[in-house]
Amino acid sequence: QVQLVESGGGLVQAGDSLRLSCVASGRTFNRIAMGWFRQAPGKEREFVARLMWTGATYYGDSVKGRFTISRDNAKNAMYLQINSLKPEDTAVYYCAADPGQGAYSNPATFRSWGQGTQVTVSS
Repeated sequence: QVQLVESGGGLVQAGDSLRLSCVASGRTFNRIAMGWFRQAPGKEREFVARLMWTGATYYGDSVKGRFTISRDNAKNAMYLQINSLKPEDTAVYYCAADPGQGAYSNPATFRSWGQGTQVTVSS
C-alpha cells in the first residue's frame, strides 16, 4: 500500500493560485497512477485530475485549463497547480494512488488516500 501526505492548502482570495503537494511512500512511485479528488461540504467526492505512469494527464471538466497535475519521481511527489481560483473550488483536496479495477474518475477505484488538505477561496 502507498502512504500519502498532502500539503499546500490554505485560505486564498478568488483569482489567486496555489500549489498542492502529495508525497508518497511505501511503493515504487513512478509505476502507479495517481490522482487528485476534492470534496466540498455536503457534496460527493469529485474527480479533479489524474496522472498515469505514462505521463498522460486527464482533468475533470470543471477544472480544465486552470489546474495542472505533475509529478517529480525523484522526490516521490505529485503536485496540483491551481490557477485562477474560484469560490466554488473550496473543498478538501485529496491525493489518491494505486487504482484497482474501475474508472479512474471514480474515487472507489483508488486504494490509497491521503488525509486531505483544505482549500478555501473567498470572493
